[in-house]
Amino acid sequence: MDTAVQSPTDEALMLAYAGGDSDAFTELYGRHRARLFHYLLGQLRDRSLAEELFQDVWQKMINARQGWKPEAAFATWLFRIAHNRLNDHWRAARHRPSAPDDADERTARLADGCTPELLADEQAQRLQLRQALAELPAEQQEVVILRLEQELSLEEIGQITGVGRETVKSRLRYAMDKLRARLSE
Repeated sequence: MDTAVQSPTDEALMLAYAGGDSDAFTELYGRHRARLFHYLLGQLRDRSLAEELFQDVWQKMINARQGWKPEAAFATWLFRIAHNRLNDHWRAARHRPSAPDDADERTARLADGCTPELLADEQAQRLQLRQALAELPAEQQEVVILRLEQELSLEEIGQITGVGRETVKSRLRYAMDKLRARLSE
């Protein structure tokens, strides 16, 4: 007999939170905070701005809890809120910010204890990938981050970005082709 207790789904936790269970929110936050913050940071490339939008997304989720219906996965709904908040930010800013002036210095400080040669090579590869990713159109950059870093399905990405599965697939294919070409130079 299996006596293991299964963890409640995100959707069950959200319904419990909407019903007033604050522990359910704590569990949801714990499950999704790192992925959500990483997504925002990858899009914004500015830690303080990512932290600000991170708080906004959670506040919007809290404010919308009473009307939430489990029509889509909770994570998809949460990332859709983040996507919309990013769109609001870009509309307000009217441009996508460039990397910080000290980006190379920040990257250099990410040592992980390997040999200096290996670190230098890995750092150069990461920098090259980040630069190539930054050169992609915003729509393609977003689907790459959601697919590769957040490991979301094409359907989930479509729900988050508000486009069809085939559009997501097309954006991802074009982005990967551009990245391959850029990285093979």
